[in-house]
Amino acid sequence: MTGSGPLALREIARHVGRDVRAVHTDVHALLAVGLIDHDETGFCFPYDAVRVDFMLNPA
Repeated sequence: MTGSGPLALREIARHVGRDVRAVHTDVHALLAVGLIDHDETGFCFPYDAVRVDFMLNPA
């Protein structure tokens, strides 16, 4: 989504080759944590990059 400007949900699904329903769930999770924005023009990723740092420990 970086550099694409606002995108409709169906456009995002088409870009990533996934079902609209699955993308809907993902997009709303990203909205909830503030990683993407949404307005009347669509969904957008307002960053050039995101650094994610996490550790996985065996169960």
